[in-house]
Amino acid sequence: MKPFQKIVLSILLVLAMVIGFFSFEFIQGFSSVKQSATVEKVNAQDVPSIINVALIGSDARSKEENGRSDSLMVAQYDQKTKQAKLISIMRDSYVSIPDHGMNKINAAYSYGGIDLLDQTLQDNFKLETPYYASITFQDFIDCIDELFPDGVTIDAEKDLDLDGVAIKKGEQTMDGNTLLQYARFREDEEGDFGRIRRQQQVVEAVASQLKDVTSIVKLPKAIGKLLGSIQTNLPESVLLDCGLDFLDDEKKIDTLSVPVDKSWDFNDHTPAGSVLEIDLTKNQQAIHEFLDK
Repeated sequence: MKPFQKIVLSILLVLAMVIGFFSFEFIQGFSSVKQSATVEKVNAQDVPSIINVALIGSDARSKEENGRSDSLMVAQYDQKTKQAKLISIMRDSYVSIPDHGMNKINAAYSYGGIDLLDQTLQDNFKLETPYYASITFQDFIDCIDELFPDGVTIDAEKDLDLDGVAIKKGEQTMDGNTLLQYARFREDEEGDFGRIRRQQQVVEAVASQLKDVTSIVKLPKAIGKLLGSIQTNLPESVLLDCGLDFLDDEKKIDTLSVPVDKSWDFNDHTPAGSVLEIDLTKNQQAIHEFLDK
C-alpha cells in the first residue's frame, strides 16, 4: 500500500471512530431517560419555516401524567431569518376552557393534555400552536446539570427562597435545581408578573450560553439526554437545527408577557381562587402585533 493510501485510510478510520463514538454517546444519553408512550411526530418536510411551539413546564411527577402547566410559553421561530419570539402567559389568567368552564389557564393541560391546551389558546387568544414541547421539573433539572456541568450564569434580581433553595441578589452560577426555583418563585408582591420576567431571563441565559455548554466530548450525550427528556411532536432533526442556529451566534429573543399592561384585573372571589381577569380583545391584538412585526 502506498504512503498516500495509508494516510487516507488512517484519516477515514479515525473519522469513523469519532462518528461512532459521538453516535454511541448520543444514543446512551437518549436511552438513559425513561421514555413515555411514543408520541406521533410530524414529518420534517411538513414543518413550515415559521413555527409556533407551545412550551410547557409541567409539575407532573412522571411523563405518564400531564400535570399542570406551571410555566406556559409560546415560542415562534423563523428558520429562515433565525428570529425567535417568546410569549409568556401567566398561569393565573382566567379563561374559558372548552367543556370545563372558566378556570386558570394552567388547568387546561392537566384536564386534557396538549389538545385541550391548544384549543384553549385558540379560543381565547386566537393563537395557533400546532407544535409543542413539554418537560417535567425533574427532567429540566437533569438536563441543565447535564448540559451545563459548571452551571448557568445569571444575574439574580433579588434575594429569593423557595423549596429550601436560598438565592442571593447578584450575578452567580446556578445548577439545575437552583435555576428552576429561581424561575418558579412567585411568593412576593409581584407574583406571576415577576415570575414570568425571570422565566424569560432564564431562557435568554440558557440560549446565550449554549455555545459554551460543555466539552465537545460530552456534548452528544447531553443533547441525547435533552431530546429524550422532551415530549414533543416535532421531529428531532428540526429541534437540532433550531438548537444549532443558537450555537452559531448570540440570538436576541423578543419577548411579550400576557396579559399585557392595562388589560387585566385581580379577582379573589372565583371557584378557582385568586385569578387575573383579562381583556381578551386587547391581548389578542397585542399578540397579533407582536408576532407580525
